[in-house]
Amino acid sequence: MKRIYVACGSGVATSQTVASKISSMCEDEGLDVAIEAVDIKSLENIIDQCDIYVSIVSNDANIFDKPTVSGIPFLTGIGMDDEWEKLKSFIEL
Repeated sequence: MKRIYVACGSGVATSQTVASKISSMCEDEGLDVAIEAVDIKSLENIIDQCDIYVSIVSNDANIFDKPTVSGIPFLTGIGMDDEWEKLKSFIEL
């Protein structure tokens, strides 16, 4: 099972919305994942506990040594298919 963290400023609204969307999409595809919404301030201390990071904050992509996808497309729908395919490829590794 892959562990995915979705982080935003507070770990409440935006990250919860994206985590729920990704969770539903993974369930539809039969992918075995655990998804958790976290706040960006705690991420540095817990990043080593996840396999994949979904970034909501636009300027923090790839600052951690983890496979990273953008969460913004899961909010807007724009570019979501590409990010979804990237996320699935990380899950299936």
